[in-house]
Amino acid sequence: MTLRHLLSAAAYFICILSTLAINPTATDYPWDDCRGSAKPYPTPRHAFNYPDTLTPVMINHVGRHGARYPAGPSHTNVLLKALADAQKAGSITPLGYRLKALAENVRELSSGRWGALDSLGMAEQQGIAARMYASYPELFQEHTVAAISSYVPRCVMSMYEFTHQLSRLDPKVEINAMSGPRFSPLMRFFSHNKAYKHLVNSDTITAPLHEYYRQFIPLSPLRKVLGDKFDYESPEIYTIALAEYSVLAGLEAMGIHTDISPYLTRAEYNSLWNAFNLKQYLTHSASTISTLPADIAAPLLKDLTDTFEQFIASPEGKPTVRLRFGHAETLMPLLSLMRLPGCHYLTYNLDTVGLHWLDFHIVPMAANLQLILFRSDTGHYYLRADLNETPTPLIPGTTTLYTPWPTALTYLHSLLPM
Repeated sequence: MTLRHLLSAAAYFICILSTLAINPTATDYPWDDCRGSAKPYPTPRHAFNYPDTLTPVMINHVGRHGARYPAGPSHTNVLLKALADAQKAGSITPLGYRLKALAENVRELSSGRWGALDSLGMAEQQGIAARMYASYPELFQEHTVAAISSYVPRCVMSMYEFTHQLSRLDPKVEINAMSGPRFSPLMRFFSHNKAYKHLVNSDTITAPLHEYYRQFIPLSPLRKVLGDKFDYESPEIYTIALAEYSVLAGLEAMGIHTDISPYLTRAEYNSLWNAFNLKQYLTHSASTISTLPADIAAPLLKDLTDTFEQFIASPEGKPTVRLRFGHAETLMPLLSLMRLPGCHYLTYNLDTVGLHWLDFHIVPMAANLQLILFRSDTGHYYLRADLNETPTPLIPGTTTLYTPWPTALTYLHSLLPM
């Protein structure tokens, strides 16, 4: 190792140690993971087999849309305004000019395409569909696929890319695909529940979140670009810091491949990710503050169990594959309500959330839950839960991947709020 490499390594570890001195629960996740929910889908390395005594008979799939352009211009506009203010004050740095050009490129590329599915997002959905067909071809041959999506175009397009891939693999498969506001109670419950919307905008959520920001969000990445004359006492400073994070974290998902290390260190990236991850956690998952952000997914969970029950009661003519396409905000509450491993975490110490509840694990782009129903040689039914195509125990405290359906149904019904 050269002297230069040794000095770089020493500087990195000094940075990590200084961060730990401020926050003993600081994380050290890889660069790619710190993209958070903007991380492109981690394609599974191999398919998972099932016992030859079981036959797959039905799949309930709930998926997030694939990689896309930034959902809207707000973060980009906030960052560009701060950079313009720094330029006007004569404070902007040479690196700030580079970031300004990068953010302007984001705005230009996204113009007319904010939130739209991009080519990577299309490929993600096609890949998931192809692997599902390869693993369970018998569920598509001479059977019906029923698909619904949120009315948001990137979700509709995700549904079409998924189902189009299925039709390419099997032109004879019958597919019924529908979208529109009528499916909002299932796919966009987060935008229709008044009590939930009041909660997430109240001091109950915002006060602890802003206190966390004050303690743990580093302003050093902003100083690198905005310079020393910028007003770092501004009440908007943490909004600007998170805007810089969001713009940089979302580049890969929209097809911009660039080195972001000049703008922030890995330790700074982890700290900013932690802040954004905590916001996702408090607003879209059960917590010791409130379970409402998870409880609002109850209609979707009930729809999943009801469609399984209907199939078991009368399988003839029922769709063997049901596809639903929504948002990260659809999946996070559902997975928390179901208490799947890594998706449900309760603590009074909010600075520990980033060690246990990880948005890049739960809802990367094209994230999905597949509930697969199997029938045994003896006629009994079993349920397997796959998160992002990886089997995971359904019931906390157990290790079994194949839960008898009566047990699974009783458990899932017990999670529905009274």
